[in-house]
Amino acid sequence: MTGLIFILLLVLFLPFSVKMIEKNLEFFLFFMGISAVWVSGIWEPSLIMKAIKDPVKITVAVLIAGLLFKWLKKPLEIMIKKISESMPYPLFFALVVIVLGLLSSIITAIIASLVLVIIVSVLRLQRKSEVKLVIITCFSIGLGAALTPIGEPLSTIIVSKLNEDMFFLLGLIGREVILGIIMLGIVAALFVQPQFKKARLVSDNPETYQEIFIRTGKIYVFVMGLTLLGAGFQPLIDAYILGLHENVLYWINIISSVLDNATLAAAEISPSMSHQTIKAILLGLIISGGMLIPGNIPNIISSGKLKITSSEWAKFGLPFGLITMAIYFFALLGDKHF
Repeated sequence: MTGLIFILLLVLFLPFSVKMIEKNLEFFLFFMGISAVWVSGIWEPSLIMKAIKDPVKITVAVLIAGLLFKWLKKPLEIMIKKISESMPYPLFFALVVIVLGLLSSIITAIIASLVLVIIVSVLRLQRKSEVKLVIITCFSIGLGAALTPIGEPLSTIIVSKLNEDMFFLLGLIGREVILGIIMLGIVAALFVQPQFKKARLVSDNPETYQEIFIRTGKIYVFVMGLTLLGAGFQPLIDAYILGLHENVLYWINIISSVLDNATLAAAEISPSMSHQTIKAILLGLIISGGMLIPGNIPNIISSGKLKITSSEWAKFGLPFGLITMAIYFFALLGDKHF
């Protein structure tokens, strides 16, 4: 148990404090997953086959979506410009948040965030409006991508650990997620000001086939590592996590704002938990993941390509995320009573 606690501390804090590990997170988590399984003494052929099989669906989805995105990038830019000019901008902002949030469960959070970058680049919003729109949309993408196993690694890991089908998460949190995405769209329409600046050059160069295949390979290694971590940490979960109240678990997961939420899901989720507890854990993870840049894949991609700083993100993302978490928390309490 001491060894597992030490590995967990490494997983939680090294990616946040060591730049080299942050840049090579996939391989670090793969190594930590092997270490956790070795310490737990659960190396079995069935686990190896599971670790090989689990990443296949999301990896294929990322590859196909990446290739389609490369081939359709220019037509997308033209289409976005025409659509944005054909309706009031508040309505367009709302549609961006809602459509990308819902589509992220199909096209993956990675591709949804790349589409967001194109949209924001075409719009040429002033900085404050640009940052708000990006952060609100990343919250929406983070919510929507959790609905299917191909949306993002977090949902892939949860479905795998619970041995459920691809529609399990839609049934578990679909209502909360879809309503949340719609509300985020309304917030974007009300609070993102349609203020524009002069044209600027878009800083991202066309993505090469090599970059697409490298990203696809990293996703495969990433999910494989999380599968191994989840299995290796099971004794730790059984001893210390299963007994906690779901309300405590919900707020504990605010650390997802600075740590990868898929890693936390791999460590926390167990088939022994009730569906209500799993729902509380999952919603806590995916909401708080939008608060700061390291918390979720869409945040990292969007901030990197649009050069949004950590302080810019935190200034709006932290208070907005805390308010959203509080709203969901009281909604969960009300849901239990009624």
